[in-house]
Parts: sequence; structure tokens; C-alpha cells
Amino acid sequence: MDKLALHGGPRAIPEPLPGTGGGGAGVSLINEREIEAAASVLRSGKLFRFHPESEVRAFEREAAAWIGTQHALMVNSGTSALICALTGLGIGPGDEVIVPAYTYIATPAAVVAVGAVPVIAEIDDSLGLDPSDVRRKITSYTKAIIPVHMQGVPCRLGAIGEIAAEHGLLVIEDCCQCIGGRYRGQVVGTLGAAGAWSLNYFKIITCGEGGLVFTDDPVVYERACFAADPALPMWMRESIPAEGWLDRPFSAQCYRPSELLGAIARVQLSKLDGILAHTRKLKGTFLAHLDTPMTYDTQAVDDPSGDCGISAAIIVKDGVSPSLFAEALTAEGLPCGTAHNDGFPDRHIYKYWDSILDKRSHHAQAAPWSHPAYSGCVEYARDMCPATLDILGRALRFGLNMRMTPEHAKLMAQAINKVDRALA
Repeated sequence: MDKLALHGGPRAIPEPLPGTGGGGAGVSLINEREIEAAASVLRSGKLFRFHPESEVRAFEREAAAWIGTQHALMVNSGTSALICALTGLGIGPGDEVIVPAYTYIATPAAVVAVGAVPVIAEIDDSLGLDPSDVRRKITSYTKAIIPVHMQGVPCRLGAIGEIAAEHGLLVIEDCCQCIGGRYRGQVVGTLGAAGAWSLNYFKIITCGEGGLVFTDDPVVYERACFAADPALPMWMRESIPAEGWLDRPFSAQCYRPSELLGAIARVQLSKLDGILAHTRKLKGTFLAHLDTPMTYDTQAVDDPSGDCGISAAIIVKDGVSPSLFAEALTAEGLPCGTAHNDGFPDRHIYKYWDSILDKRSHHAQAAPWSHPAYSGCVEYARDMCPATLDILGRALRFGLNMRMTPEHAKLMAQAINKVDRALA
């Protein structure tokens, strides 16, 4: 039974594992409830958020209550949420913001959008920001750090928070892939100055596209609202007179969502607890059935109880072929590949951020790297984070989804055990 399927042995996973068709956990649970919520909005004819029975406003209140934060603002994407958070915190030209080398391009793009310079730091075996490299990347221009909780796993917030406090830096948590995750008992996004969710098709809950920015600071929230809607003071004129604002209103972009997004998001939010209970059970089963590793290490997770459970990762040790490990697992019925290789396997690696690495902007005078307010110097190269590329070149990630059962998770672990024994 230990003969690898790659060499003609029986497969550890005899039947194909259930998938989601490419989307996240939330999309696989869309049913008549979301359809009726959307249809109800369409029947009402009230698609614009500024009305007394606003679905968007109801979602904001319900999400804030779930998170345990004072203020929440729905916007049209996770990228918009990050932009509004950065704007709310007063980050702009002349500032540097540290981001991880492993995240979607939206994270550094949001920094550029507010006129600041993204500084790319290495990841470690948590697949999140490496606190030691964060410390090395701090300069006199550094204003903030954006830790990203990748693929449902909270990163090393404890160490990052200590560094931020030591240097007087702001922390904006990118929770776009970690909706509902916790770190030492707190919902991620609430340990820093502001947090951001994405409600994109691929995320834990979804309304197709959408985002949420949240904070306990009323001034940050108000400024985020201005950043999301340049007409806000006009829409709110009757309820908030000009002298009633905490800060002076300003105009920026428009990231306002429609009532359709709010209605669908409300239904999805009501399913979040059930999603997390199921995925956490899957991951717990998976980890419990792994033998002591010989040729790999599991992804480091500071707080396993706060992990969303939507993914698991192993990092193949030096001296073992990651491509052979992946090929053997695929033959066993657990399709996978390394996160980084000669192709384009993962859209979340800094070396593919062409517009960032090449310092391109929509206008020459708007590029943050050459802005008169900025006197620093940040250079980029596609090999600038060798530790990140090395880790991702040895990392194999496995998705866990709502169509799987604990038995599937057990079979996944058995496939890894089988390949591990053979390669050892």
C-alpha cells in the first residue's frame, strides 16, 4: 500500500476531491436566500444606498457587531477598503508603507493610490510578513505596516505589533483573505488602527465584489467615508450640518456600493459562523492525521485556534525535490504544485507586480517615488526577496472547502504521509 501511485501503486485518494468551481467558501453556499435578497432590492427599485431602509447600512451595522468594532463602511472592493483605511489614517505623499512580498497586488496598489511608497518585505514560514525583515525595512519615512493574513491564516501580529509600537507606526490589517480569523482571541482587523475585508468571488463570504473597512476611531472612519464618496456631505446634509463633521470634508474617488451588494452580503454574513465551523473542523482533522513530518514542515501558525481553516500548507525541506513531492501528491489524488516556480502558478507574488516594480503611474507627476514630498529611495528588483522566493518554491498549499467532509481531510493527510514516507 506504500508504493507510490506515481510508480504504479494504489492512489491514497481514490475519488476526486470535491471542489468549488474556483470560487471561495461563500459562493458555494449561494442559494435562494441570496437570490431572494437581490430580487427584493430589484423589486423595490431602491438600488442606491442612501435611503432609510438601506441594505448597505444594515450590513455595515451587522458586520461591525460581528467583528466587535465601533465603525464599519462598505465599499465596492477590498482594494477600495485598503485605500479608504490608508486615507482615513492620513497616509499619503512622502510616506512609506511596508507590505509583504506575498500578497495580491491590491495591497501595494492601495499604497500607491494614496500617494505613498510601498516597501516590500520578506515573508517567513508563516507565509506572512517576517517581523525581522520588517524591522530592517523601517526608515525615517515609514508611516505604516500592512500585515496580510494570507489564505485564512493570521500572520505574526504579536511581533509585528510590538515593532510598530516601538517605532510609532500604524498597522492596517489586510484581512481580505481571512474574514473571521482571530488572533489571541481578537477578530483580525481589530488589533491595528484599521482593518479591511474583501467580499470578492474568491473570498470566505462574497457578494461578487465588495469590501469593508472598519475601525474604532471615529475620525478615521469619517475620513474613510469621505474617501469613499465625494458627495457624502451633500447626501448627509440634512442629518449632519457642515459644522457637525469631526474633520473637514474632502473629495477623492468614489467607491460606493449598490444596495444589491449590501443585500447579498447580509445573507452571506449570516452564514459566516457556519462556514468557519466547518472549515476549522476540516483543518483540525487534516492536522490531526498528519504523521510527524520527515521531509517537510507545516506552515507556522502562531494561533491555530484563530485560523479560518480554508487552507493548509507544507514547506518541503532543503534537499528534497518540491516538484517531485508535488508530482507524487498529484498522482495520489491530491493535485498541487509549488507556489513559486518557472511558470505563473500564484498571482500573489511580488515578482509579478510589474506596475509596482517598474514604478509606473497614471501620470508622471503623480508617481509617489518621485513626488516632491518624498526624499527617500526605494528600489525594486524581481529577485529582491530571495527568502520569499525560496519558501514559496518549496511551499505546497491545499484548499479546504465547504463540499469536503472530515473524511476528505483525513485522506489528504494520508496522501501526504504516504509521499513523506517514500521520499524519506
